[in-house]
Amino acid sequence: MTSANLLIIVLIGLVVGAMMGLALHGILDGLYLAVVASFVATVIACAIRNTIMVPGSRAPDESRMPIVVSVFSIVASLAGSAAAAEVARHSHHQMSPSIWIGALAGLFSSILMAMLMIVHHLNPDRDADPASLRKGLAMKMRAAFRITERLSAPWHSER
Repeated sequence: MTSANLLIIVLIGLVVGAMMGLALHGILDGLYLAVVASFVATVIACAIRNTIMVPGSRAPDESRMPIVVSVFSIVASLAGSAAAAEVARHSHHQMSPSIWIGALAGLFSSILMAMLMIVHHLNPDRDADPASLRKGLAMKMRAAFRITERLSAPWHSER
């Protein structure tokens, strides 16, 4: 996996999240806006990444993101959207709050998706049965959520 994959995902997530924030300005606000923006950004980033990255000289497994990783990325977008809503609530930015929340939600969700892709490609048990792979990926998701909780702990302690 090249760094171009990760840059594509992060940039698409950021842009789509900001565009969703702009489109939903006045309709949704706060956490609801962040959830919708991160969900749409994650789905579009998955779709664009799977259509842009064609198999070249690599093995076919390297070119497309598995459905399991895509589904877990969509679930992880909930954590990214919650983090974006908290960061936007605590920041005093001159930009429109809807665009700011949408951009942060898309950015955080795409970063989580990139981390899931890295974990998947570093998995040495590629030939293992699918049930053990799902179990291993679920354990990694729980670890990612624990890390997210630890990172967001300073925001919650200031209340």
